[in-house]
Amino acid sequence: MTAIHPARGGLVVPPGHGKTLTTAAQRVTFKVTGAHTPTASTFEVEVPPGFDVGAHTHGHSEELFYLLEGELDVLAFEPLVRTPDRWRDWESASGERVVRATPGTLILVPPGCPHAFANPTGEPARMLFQASPPPDHERYFEELMEILGSGGEVDHAAIEALRRRYDIEQLTPLRHAPG
Repeated sequence: MTAIHPARGGLVVPPGHGKTLTTAAQRVTFKVTGAHTPTASTFEVEVPPGFDVGAHTHGHSEELFYLLEGELDVLAFEPLVRTPDRWRDWESASGERVVRATPGTLILVPPGCPHAFANPTGEPARMLFQASPPPDHERYFEELMEILGSGGEVDHAAIEALRRRYDIEQLTPLRHAPG
């Protein structure tokens, strides 16, 4: 993939193409990066059974998630109380609760909004994910995949330090319980 030049045309990324990062906890394929556009990074993300990204916020990034396959529990609201462990029990002042997303569900998350997703099913889920502005999420994914791919227990302290570097406030823990 190379940078887009408006005078010469756009970018076509065929199925199965793009830079792919894989661990037991997640598979992320970079489709559009900051090298292509200053607007947003776009990724295809496979979420395995048992993966929970944990509730978190971004101080400056906006995110968009579009579920292509499978089911995910999703959250995108400020809760009455930010309990430190179980985001799936959260409720907003207007009565919003966690939603079971199915294919075709879109989630738009503005900066500062608590959000989370988890795969509670026995099947993988697949989503299209955009983060604006690039390239912070690209770098974050690369470093996160190194941590998750190191084997053994998830190094939560390393993930916490990584998230602080990329303007992410972790509200509940990241978890991966395969199977």
